[in-house]
Amino acid sequence: MTSSEVMKELKRMGTDQTRKIWISHGVSGDFYGVKIGDMKVLQKKIKKDHDLALALFDTGNADAMYFAGLISDPGKMTKDQLQHWADMATWKMLSEYSVSWVAAESRYGKDMAMRWITSSNEHVAAAGWCTYSCLLALKNDDNLDLVEVKGLLEKISKTIFGMPNRVRYSMNAFVIAAGSYVLPCNALAKEVGRVIGPTNVDNGKTASKIPDALASIRKIESLGKVGKKKKTVFC
Repeated sequence: MTSSEVMKELKRMGTDQTRKIWISHGVSGDFYGVKIGDMKVLQKKIKKDHDLALALFDTGNADAMYFAGLISDPGKMTKDQLQHWADMATWKMLSEYSVSWVAAESRYGKDMAMRWITSSNEHVAAAGWCTYSCLLALKNDDNLDLVEVKGLLEKISKTIFGMPNRVRYSMNAFVIAAGSYVLPCNALAKEVGRVIGPTNVDNGKTASKIPDALASIRKIESLGKVGKKKKTVFC
């Protein structure tokens, strides 16, 4: 399919109800309001088409940008392309999901994560923390820099309260990921979770609640799943 054909299909799938949901979740600019489930149907027809993904992301349409992540080939992403995607992602569904998923499964996941978390741009910084969280879920502990991970946990315990809204959310998610996926970091992550407590994040007009880091890690422990890795972070 061509970019224009996909855009026509996405526009056809847009609904007023989903548009209202996306608005409540902070979307801005051009978008159609397409259900993720409907995107998955279209994704199955296309599978992977990296050039098409790049073209769709550049449309600036939020639905097309999210869909671009689903059909992208992370292994073909360059650092410049990843940076471009992070810079364009001004909505949490893009910065904290599509961009971070693609970055984490690319060859440059850790490089981009460490670059982004220091950004003064709220969405770019959030993408950095989410990308690193995805890496914790994907990589074997032996392939992680545990000293670095523990240093980031310590950083969160000292700085989270002064961070922008979406960065606080993503830092909280990093604590949960470290405690849930990385056994050697479990104890420290729980201590950081205890220190930061329930994180205060403005979720706009949604009913979404921010998971308490300590409680979330303890739940994973109760299920005996601490240290269990994922094959992919895409969902």
